[in-house]
This record gives sequence, structure tokens and C-alpha cells, in this order.
Amino acid sequence: MSSGGRFNFDDGGSYCGGWEDGKAHGHGICTGPKGQGEYSGSWSHGFEVLGVYTWPSGNTYQGTWAQGKRHGIGMESKGKWVYKGEWTHGFKGRYGVRECTGNGAKYEGTWSNGLQDGYGTETYSDGAHQPGLGNGSLNAQRGSGSEMPQNSWVSLQFYHFLAQQWEGYPKTDGRSHRGVHLV
Repeated sequence: MSSGGRFNFDDGGSYCGGWEDGKAHGHGICTGPKGQGEYSGSWSHGFEVLGVYTWPSGNTYQGTWAQGKRHGIGMESKGKWVYKGEWTHGFKGRYGVRECTGNGAKYEGTWSNGLQDGYGTETYSDGAHQPGLGNGSLNAQRGSGSEMPQNSWVSLQFYHFLAQQWEGYPKTDGRSHRGVHLV
């Protein structure tokens, strides 16, 4: 039996939305204790599926989830840095782009356990870029164009896939649920 309502947790957090068999199911908004942090989006049997999580700091993640962790395709904004790409069990994973909105510095390439690890291109704040091993502190002597795989077609397919994902997102910009009070 599916129902909906507002549920207050012992720690001060709350959930407002769809509910089934004692678990969050459907569309709902969950806030942490004292309003610290909020997830707004779709749920399946107690787990987040697709939505936006906002930390108290203002950092956000918009994307897909699996078993309570960021997994699939998503975009994370942390201060001036934005990462768009794949996620694996909570970590930046496989392939993605991380760039600074302020100075244009960015890294596009492969990731492992949340770290730049593999092949990619790093662009510095002065606009110069260096293909090679994207290890976070890129050593120009380690990287050369000959080592870098031809992944421009991967980028094209990846961005096409990302565009399709963004279009499918629920409009969880904070305005959709204001004024709605479930009893």
C-alpha cells in the first residue's frame, strides 16, 4: 500500500513525500538534523534513485544513486569546481571532466577511486594544456601525446549520453515542493 506524509526522525531530520512498506518510495524530500543537508528527488524502497543532494556548505550533487551512494551519471559542484561524469559506488569513476568555473583550469579523462588516475588532458589556468597521465599533479615528463589514447570519440559519446541524462532530471530546484504540506 502506497501512501505519503511527513515523518520526523529522532535525530531531528525529516522526510516529506511518498512512502511504501515503511520506506521512502516515489518522490520525496529528506533533510538532516536541524535542516542540515537535503536530498530532493525520487526514491525506491528507502534508497535515493535520481535527484539533488545539497550539503550545508552549499555544495551539490545532481544525478543518479545506487544503494545510498552516488553511482551512474552525475554532476557535483564544490565551490568553484564542477565535476560532470561517471560515478562508481560514491567515487568519481571511470570517465569525467572536472573544471574550475573561475579560471578555466580543468581535467578531462579517466578516474579511479575518486582520483585522476589514467589518461586524460589537464588544462591549466593560463590556458595551456598537457595530454598524458592525469595523476592530479601532472608531471609533463611522464605524459606525451603518443601515450594518450584517441578518446575524442569517447568524449563525444559521453557528452551525448550526459545531455540525455540532464533532460530527464526532475525539476528539483527547490521551488517545486514549497507550499506543499502533507499531513
